[in-house]
Amino acid sequence: MANHKSALKRHRQSLRRRTANRVVRSRVGTVVRRLREAIAAGDSDTAKRELVAAESILGKAAGKGVLHRSTASRQTSRLARQVARISSN
Repeated sequence: MANHKSALKRHRQSLRRRTANRVVRSRVGTVVRRLREAIAAGDSDTAKRELVAAESILGKAAGKGVLHRSTASRQTSRLARQVARISSN
């Protein structure tokens, strides 16, 4: 455990950031899961709606530094391709 005043503060900050990041990561996972379920069901209307939400939340997570921007971009791209595939069928 930290002994210096500055190290104790850094520890407190890291705990706060960890909980905030977990909230964001959990939200990303939930939205992506809902989108993948819509894709698996072949429901293109729901999938398109969920894709908009997923793109927004992935972008916000990347902006906050919770996800790397390339990771968010890659996930968005792959999900958009999957939605386009079921929309064309």
